[in-house]
Amino acid sequence: MTILTFTLIIFLGSLLAGLLGSLTGLGGGIVIIPMLSLAFGIDIRYAIGTSIVAVIATSSGAAAAYVKEGITNIRLGMFLEIATTIGAIVGAFLAVYAPTHLIAIIFGVILIFSAILSFQKKNQQLKNEPAKGWVKKLKLNSTYPDINGNKISYSVHKIAGGFVMMWVAGILSGLLGIGSGALKVLAMDNIMRIPFKVSTTTSNFMIGVTAATSAVVYFQRGYIDPGLCLPVTLGVLAGALVGSQLLTKSQTKGLRIVFAVVITILAIEMIYNGATHRL
Repeated sequence: MTILTFTLIIFLGSLLAGLLGSLTGLGGGIVIIPMLSLAFGIDIRYAIGTSIVAVIATSSGAAAAYVKEGITNIRLGMFLEIATTIGAIVGAFLAVYAPTHLIAIIFGVILIFSAILSFQKKNQQLKNEPAKGWVKKLKLNSTYPDINGNKISYSVHKIAGGFVMMWVAGILSGLLGIGSGALKVLAMDNIMRIPFKVSTTTSNFMIGVTAATSAVVYFQRGYIDPGLCLPVTLGVLAGALVGSQLLTKSQTKGLRIVFAVVITILAIEMIYNGATHRL
């Protein structure tokens, strides 16, 4: 295989990963790592470093479009980034010592759990409750446009539980370089009870900051290869831009199905690779 063919294949794979990451809020990195390490035999540490750069590209490509459309809850994202950033720093330093195969198995179980919860019906009467406590102080309640352009109001709940889950997501992001978008979406969608579209778009907004924190540590260790990062970043960025356009015109029910199917498949893959010590 020539270098040009290798680069083109990686670009196309990254294009699909970016599209997937943008639509579901996963960040794309969770697809990049298996692709590079299993399909191409690249050292897992370099795959993680490349994935972190790709995650930043995904977030940058999708977040701008989502903010422009008025879907992303910026205030909520910045508040929760405190937890994910701290977790990412801890996770990146633990990556040297922690058994990543065990973390991969645990993460796979969490993904399956989040897939089940993504179909759980929520009490919609809570949606328009008046803001209380820190939600009111930080002005976290907001609105988002539906497919017809109408503004829909929603309320944020249980910010303490969401904050803790974001800290866990940050640790996993630093350990595995996957962005932990699934946990972020789980925390916002099921614990904090905000609309799914807001969850995925705010997740994309947050993922870049979390990954950038981890990237500093991986860069210092020499695990970021520019030759790998270039095609992956370009592909993921292109896919993220396309995905952001599709999301604004799509139905939430369809996104939930895509989200659940994708993370279930990835969960099985993560558990298998963890059990066989491939990740």
